[in-house]
Amino acid sequence: MQKFTQLTGIAAPLDLINIDTDMIIPKQFLKTIHRTGLGKNLFDEMRYDDNGQPIADFVLNKEPYTAAQILVAGDNFGCGSSREHAPWALLDFGIRCVIAPSFADIFYNNCFKNGILPIKLPRETVDQLMEKAERGGNAMFTIDLENQDVVDPDGNKHAFEVDEFRRHCLLNGLDDIALTLQKDEKITSYEGKRADEAPWVALQQG
Repeated sequence: MQKFTQLTGIAAPLDLINIDTDMIIPKQFLKTIHRTGLGKNLFDEMRYDDNGQPIADFVLNKEPYTAAQILVAGDNFGCGSSREHAPWALLDFGIRCVIAPSFADIFYNNCFKNGILPIKLPRETVDQLMEKAERGGNAMFTIDLENQDVVDPDGNKHAFEVDEFRRHCLLNGLDDIALTLQKDEKITSYEGKRADEAPWVALQQG
């Protein structure tokens, strides 16, 4: 998983509440088990018409937001069914941070496991950031995970809270597999001892 320390980029304003995971990545794209290739279908039903042509007034189809790395959205982002494809699609598009007043719990957890930083800020602050994001390419945002600040285009800092363990994992690029591999020596040692103490178990597992 790619480390997240500090990110400076364009923020796309998506002023909608209750954006669910089916809006983020519709169900017909869930057949793949690969994390790549889903970015082109992010917000598919809002980005494309029935003929597959881009809808010009959707924010991610507009320059400079086609290169956005940050998304500013409304309450309850990521609600709906629990599909890990939702953060996969965001990440594959290039989104590494989502700022919203609130998130659905499962989506929120899945973001951290996939290298995306979800930031909860008061609704009034999010509204202000939404307005500033509408300035486009001249309005760069900086997300500083080490200092836990969002720095807006005017240089104002907005502090955010994040669980220390999740922060540690993002700063060091540790997903669940990487965390397990940190204990590889202890796991191997335990399995060796277990095989000596209970060889019948090892035979059954083999």
